[in-house]
Amino acid sequence: VQLQACGGGLVQAGGFLRLSCSVSATIYGINAMGWYRQAPGKQRELVAVITRRAHTNYADSVKGRFTISRDEAKNMAYLQMNSLKPEDTAIYYCYMQLQGRMGDSDHWGQGTLVTVSS
Repeated sequence: VQLQACGGGLVQAGGFLRLSCSVSATIYGINAMGWYRQAPGKQRELVAVITRRAHTNYADSVKGRFTISRDEAKNMAYLQMNSLKPEDTAIYYCYMQLQGRMGDSDHWGQGTLVTVSS
């Protein structure tokens, strides 16, 4: 099972990007989906998470600017990022907790780079 994240790129401050994350294999279902990020020299941090019941949680630094969503039919997660700031520059990793016959398992995408210029 692999997660594929895309949508990163270079954008000016105040701009927007939309990240997408898909899962490569046929699966039973997905519990939580989320996005984390890691800036140079910093630890990976939670950006946003969405549960199966569409409950969301955001890092304080992105509240009001980022929106996480999921498409159950396509098994995809999205992160709409508006009003981007230079401090949002980081590698963004998608996360999914997948359901399986042997139990639930955590999976991470390879990361997509977001660079916000001032």
